[in-house]
Amino acid sequence: MEVDAENGEDNGRRLASGANLEVRWVQGFPHRNVGFVNNKTICYPCGNYILFVDIETNKKTVLKCKNGHVGAFAVNGNSQVVAFSDQKLNPAIYIYTFPGLVKRSEIKENAQLDYTLLAFSYMGPYLASYSSVPEFALSIWDWQENILLCSKSQPGVEVTSMSFNPMSWHQLCLSNENSLTIWNIERNDQEHHLKSKPVRLPAEDGSVMCKQDVFVSHPNFQDLYYGPVLPVSAIAGLAGDEAETFKPKDDIQPSVHPTVHCWTATSDLYMGCEEGYFLAVNVETLSASRLYYKPPQDAKERRTKFQSLPLLCDDSMTKEEDRHRVQKPVLFAMAYHKDGLYAAGSEGIVQFYQIRGTHYHVENCLDVSEPVTTLVFSPDYSTLLVETDTGSVYVCKPSLDEDMVKLLDACNDRFLSADFLTPGNKYCVSVAISGEVHVWLLEDGTFISKLCLNTQATAMVCCPSSYSVAVGTKVGHVYFIDVTKVERPRVVHRAFLSNLPVHHLQYDQSGQYLITAAAEGHIFILDARPSKLFQVLGYLVTSSEILGLSAFYDMESDLVEVMALLCPPEVRRARLEIFCLPSAITIDNDECIDERGLLKNSVIQKCQYEIDYPLSSAVRQKDDTVYGYCNHAPFICRYHLAKKKTWRDSSVTLSEKKIPSNQFGPGFIYLSPNGQLLASVAKDGVLFIHDAVTLETVAREHCHSYQGRGIGSLAFSLDGQFILVTGVDDGTLVCLKWRTGDEEIKEASTYCQLILAILNNSIYNENIVLMSMAEWNIATESLLESSLEKESQETFQKKPSVEVMDEDSYLNLNEVSTDKITWINQKIQKAIKEEVKKFADKRKELKTEIKKLRKTIQKMMYENEQAPDIERLDQQEFNLDIEEQERLQMESDQEVARIRKEIKMENLANCHLRDIIKKECWDSMSIKGRAIKCFHAAYEVTNYPMKERSKEEFEALESVLQLKKIESADLKIRKEIVEIQPQAMPSKEEGEKVEEEAVTDESTSSSLVGSLSAHYGGDTSILYCQMDLHTREEKINQIILLQDIIYKVKTAFNKEFDTIARQKEQEIARVKERNLRIQEIVEQLELQEEIWEPALTDDEIPERALTVQDSEIKVEKYLTPEQRAKAEMMAKIEMERRLAAQNSARQRALDDMMGGVLEVKKEDILKLEIPPPYFVTKSDALWNEEEKKIFKEYEKKVKELNEEREKYRKTLETELKKLQTSIQETTQAFDDTVSKLFERKVKSEMVIYQEELKISNLLYSLLLDEELSTREAGLNHFLEKKRKEKLSTAEAVKVARAQVDAYRETYDNLVAEDKILERGFRKEFSDVPAHYIDHLFKLYKRRPRAQKIKMQLDTANPYGDRPGSARAYKEALAHLMKAIDEMDDPENMPEGLDLAVWERFCLARRTKVENEQLVKRKALVLAEMQVFLQKRMDDDEKMRMDIEKVLNELNMLREDKMRFQLDLTIQFLLKQGQVELENAAELIPDYTDAILIHKSVIEELNCTVRAQGEKKIASMVESKDFSKGIFQLEWEHKKMKMLMEDLNQRARDIQKLHVSRDRQLFLSVLNYDSRINQQVSVMEQTLVVMDKLHKKHVKNRQQIFKDLEKRICLKEQANYKLSRELQEMLVSVSERQHIFEAADTQLVAEKAAKERYQDIVHRRQLVDLAKEQAQEISVLQAEVERLRMRTFPALFETEY
Repeated sequence: MEVDAENGEDNGRRLASGANLEVRWVQGFPHRNVGFVNNKTICYPCGNYILFVDIETNKKTVLKCKNGHVGAFAVNGNSQVVAFSDQKLNPAIYIYTFPGLVKRSEIKENAQLDYTLLAFSYMGPYLASYSSVPEFALSIWDWQENILLCSKSQPGVEVTSMSFNPMSWHQLCLSNENSLTIWNIERNDQEHHLKSKPVRLPAEDGSVMCKQDVFVSHPNFQDLYYGPVLPVSAIAGLAGDEAETFKPKDDIQPSVHPTVHCWTATSDLYMGCEEGYFLAVNVETLSASRLYYKPPQDAKERRTKFQSLPLLCDDSMTKEEDRHRVQKPVLFAMAYHKDGLYAAGSEGIVQFYQIRGTHYHVENCLDVSEPVTTLVFSPDYSTLLVETDTGSVYVCKPSLDEDMVKLLDACNDRFLSADFLTPGNKYCVSVAISGEVHVWLLEDGTFISKLCLNTQATAMVCCPSSYSVAVGTKVGHVYFIDVTKVERPRVVHRAFLSNLPVHHLQYDQSGQYLITAAAEGHIFILDARPSKLFQVLGYLVTSSEILGLSAFYDMESDLVEVMALLCPPEVRRARLEIFCLPSAITIDNDECIDERGLLKNSVIQKCQYEIDYPLSSAVRQKDDTVYGYCNHAPFICRYHLAKKKTWRDSSVTLSEKKIPSNQFGPGFIYLSPNGQLLASVAKDGVLFIHDAVTLETVAREHCHSYQGRGIGSLAFSLDGQFILVTGVDDGTLVCLKWRTGDEEIKEASTYCQLILAILNNSIYNENIVLMSMAEWNIATESLLESSLEKESQETFQKKPSVEVMDEDSYLNLNEVSTDKITWINQKIQKAIKEEVKKFADKRKELKTEIKKLRKTIQKMMYENEQAPDIERLDQQEFNLDIEEQERLQMESDQEVARIRKEIKMENLANCHLRDIIKKECWDSMSIKGRAIKCFHAAYEVTNYPMKERSKEEFEALESVLQLKKIESADLKIRKEIVEIQPQAMPSKEEGEKVEEEAVTDESTSSSLVGSLSAHYGGDTSILYCQMDLHTREEKINQIILLQDIIYKVKTAFNKEFDTIARQKEQEIARVKERNLRIQEIVEQLELQEEIWEPALTDDEIPERALTVQDSEIKVEKYLTPEQRAKAEMMAKIEMERRLAAQNSARQRALDDMMGGVLEVKKEDILKLEIPPPYFVTKSDALWNEEEKKIFKEYEKKVKELNEEREKYRKTLETELKKLQTSIQETTQAFDDTVSKLFERKVKSEMVIYQEELKISNLLYSLLLDEELSTREAGLNHFLEKKRKEKLSTAEAVKVARAQVDAYRETYDNLVAEDKILERGFRKEFSDVPAHYIDHLFKLYKRRPRAQKIKMQLDTANPYGDRPGSARAYKEALAHLMKAIDEMDDPENMPEGLDLAVWERFCLARRTKVENEQLVKRKALVLAEMQVFLQKRMDDDEKMRMDIEKVLNELNMLREDKMRFQLDLTIQFLLKQGQVELENAAELIPDYTDAILIHKSVIEELNCTVRAQGEKKIASMVESKDFSKGIFQLEWEHKKMKMLMEDLNQRARDIQKLHVSRDRQLFLSVLNYDSRINQQVSVMEQTLVVMDKLHKKHVKNRQQIFKDLEKRICLKEQANYKLSRELQEMLVSVSERQHIFEAADTQLVAEKAAKERYQDIVHRRQLVDLAKEQAQEISVLQAEVERLRMRTFPALFETEY
């Protein structure tokens, strides 16, 4: 049943816009919006509809949204209403009642785009809505009166959950992923106001976050050196609104992320979060605290809640408790019950929480095995509804041990397609994308059965010739499902066509063929009959991807024509390919296909048509008429296809007629079975039915929406009565039905009967075969598939051998089970086998030639291995596959090019980086950074790299110097004006000299300046005094001057550094000169001594780092072929030049004549060896005289040569030592110079650091001043903001007080009128007799008993009844009026009273009752207004306190700013050991109250103190001596005075002494003690006598007591006798009474009783009259008092 959201109250149904379609039923599943509309019915939105489901009968009712998709949704089970919004521009909210589905109200607000949330209050007529972007507004409505009570926007804040407090509609809770906010609705008569209060959530780790307002809070800690501690907003330079909420990124601590919340009976909240914590929120304190899991102590406690669900054993429960300690389940749903809290979440287990304080126990109730998103109780809290994230719904009753009922079994994904089961008038079938197949009853949409294929489906169609369903999948399978038994569908066959996804499935009208379109343009033809086992008949390939299929069956020729729609990307228009399927392909299939299964063109007669427009969908009629939906522009075209003479006729077919479709987005068209109706669908979700001939719109139905991406599929029933439509994303299946009586429907019925008459026999026979087919087992098939796949992989993963594989073995490798190989692959394997058999001889010849060629190549490879390396070829050269070799070469060249390009780009990037670094760190430096190293020591001194100062810096420095000169001149002139001029005026020259001396004297010392820069090239005379730096400009100028001093200090050091650097270069040059001589000496002495050769390092010559030397390159330089040829030519020329030089005649003559030298040096002569005589080889005995003489001369020459050599050696050694010593001394002297330069560098660094410290202090003071100014500006802005808020709160208080005063006056007048009504009763009924007036006045004052609220103690509602609500007030008022009506019944009229008087009395009494109820209502409203006024006054007071707090903060800030502007930071230079500390225990003394003064002032003050101290000591000594005498005299005086006082006191005591008789007797009697003893003895005797008398009296009293007891016994006996006599007398009295009653004395008694009654009534009237008069007097006195109070002003303020 379907009811439209606009006209549902008329007849419960609505026809489509075309007036012929109606919605029969709708199927869909909820998505987190399910709720109870009453105790037995749930409802949820689904697409464009709201479905109502009876949980007992599963009956569904449909409510349709007239404007498309249902947006926000809410349900109130107590009021039995639902509210929803539509998704359109400027949406509205509709409220409908159930079960009548009557529109109660329509709410329109200023929301522009959409509503995100709706929520009903628990009892009252209140509805909360929250809009989306751009308003983000929370609005409260009175939906019964259609009135907006209040609204408030919070831009940018998205809300995911919203709920009213069940105990009070004045509170709401709104939450999103990051926050939880409590909203309070405050009412002032007819005005409503929203106030938000955010809840402080814990941190992500569950700890409590301390939140404090650091913007206006003054810190307790004050740093006396670094200044006041300011908020981070002031440090960041923020002064506007962002300063109030600014937080550094590091200080932001993320909080928990709420997922669900639930109100409790105490108006608090329970909350779950993504971090897995269970939290309790106190609404009063707005704080959230974590609750901790505590396992139950009693092991026998209840483990599960429902016995029907799978129970958990003790071991599993123990594991569950351990899991609670370790894991933290995320809660998504909560439902509060009187016994505790039910919660569930990501684990899919509904748990029962028992909360005690800060701990909770958990009991598992049920496991639904999927995440739970919603838990809802019915209004009577007897039924619990559980919804999962897939949309499945379960219901159960917690109080009863009943089984959980699965109310809705949702599919895992949205609907993909739906179709009618043959004959199309009883059942229909749908399939989801997840592969779940559902069977529905067509009459009312009742769910019958479900089958899961466990694979992703892509298409589905029902067979016309049998009760079978074909489902295509993404992996290329086609499942055939037997639906002969609708209660138990089963898979009977699966065809594996290809590895390509199946996109389209289409049966022809006769049910003979199943046309399947897969990806890449493949079309497979299957025999659709179960008797043929769904045989694959063949396939064909189109030129492009297939967008749609259309099949037409010609009954006369028994021919099926199939049309495929294509849209090639290279052609911007559509293409139609049409082919025929004759009956021959089923009879003789092998003759119609080739060896690879491809259908022959001669059989299918394929033809092609080019269409003028790009189409997204096309269908064909029997008369060669084609309808298409244009893709680019939304219109429908009609074409007439002419007969094609050739296959590829390139002519373009133009459309005969086209009409606009009034739809947007890609669309599709469908043709009814009889071809009379054409349906068009698109992304907008509107279904248009056109007449196929005229293309006029016959019907229109908005069954889906654009938000759900429109309509996904459509199917016509065979008889034309029904239409099935599925949405793309909204998960809705809609069944539409035509109204009977239309001509189109009659024609469709006739066509249906004709088709069924033809197919009846086929359907019957095929169904018998279908039922007899065995069920296809998915598990077995999957197991077989995995095993075969594993074996196939193991076979193909074997390493290939060197020998050529035999073709038979190759075929064996491919012989895998045909069930797991695609049909195309099976055909290919079969074709390969046939080709192998056909070409077996040729194959053998090729194998023989290949073997010979292999042997030849192996021989060549062996010979290549034996060849030399230079002649040896690479292994790749023997690759006979030239194409493969070229491919590898091309790949290697591409890889080399790629790597070369990467290296080139990397080098280019490095060069760019080098240029940037060089420009910034080298070229921009006017003085390059370099170092000087010692020759022998480890010292190294670097200079200061310096940039050239810019023009702006020079201008700033010049302006500061000029300003300093002006200030100095101004100070000098002012001093001359102020100071007293001396009488003798000096001359001009003398004046200038005196002035220079004064300036010199006035120049501060280095200690006061704070640095030693004056000694190292800096000029400190131009600096400001450190004690005078108060303004910002002076500090900035001082920084510029200090930077100039630093620059000068560095410049002075660099000059000295350059001098020493040049000196080192000279020293190195001298050392090199000496080393030349040393090298010669060493060579002459032939010493193995290493010569020390000093050189400048890279640090000393940094320019060398920019030049790459050849010695630094460790790899061989790459030369291009041109460079290599040039280098070889140059080497050849050099070799020829050297050979030519060696063959020179001049050189040969010089060698022969003078040994190759022109000058003979001394050291060369000493090197000469004297040749021995030629006869030395002979024996001495054989020598003659001449030879002996010659030998003696030879020995003499040798001796002289040796002596000369030794002498020359010693000379060389002496010279060597002298040179080495000279080098050592000069280098050591240079090292000393460098050491002094190093010390100078240290001092310069110290001076620079001193100046930089001053700059840092000045910069910090400037920064602090800026931060203080920013803070002051921020506080002023905040103060101004608070003052504006204060004005608004004060105005609100004023308005509220005026409203309360006006309402109080109205209330007082109403009370006075009520009293006047009561007082005027007797005057109004003065014409009635007095005794009737009294009776009527009693009835006038009488009120019916108030309706007692039945306390249902056994109810499961945890919130109970809420008294004081509007609904309760109306019910009480209705009960009162009903009781008054009963009291107005004439039966209650006093006897004898006139009916007109009674009616007038009833009217007066009703008026009085209504007035009393109005007074009570007004009193409640007045109390509420007073509460509202008090809240506004509290807000105003809080705002005043905030302003005072800000003012105090601002004053303190100004004081701090003034103090830190005057309290300067001054830098001193103090020698070590001269700093005195008063308290040595404190390492850092406290100089808080210290001041800076000159030393002379202290010395002068010390002298004055010393002189005054000596004077004081002398005066104290003199005063001491004088005071000593005074003290002695005073002591004597006091002593005498005390003696005198003592004597006077004794005299007074003697005079005032009282002399009594006893004292006189004591003074007169001589023996006073004996007298006292005598008196004591007399008293003792008296006591003895009194004791005896007492005993005698006691004895007498005992005797009297015994006599009384005897008398009592006698009296008891007498009383017994009297009681016996009394019984006898009573008997006689009763007899006399009977006698009296029998006598006729009743009239006399009645008369006496009537007289007594009249006396009593008269007395009662007098008493009532007195009371009335007294009451009137009191009322008049109160009225007089009230009028007097209104007349005279009150001197006190009334508190409310």
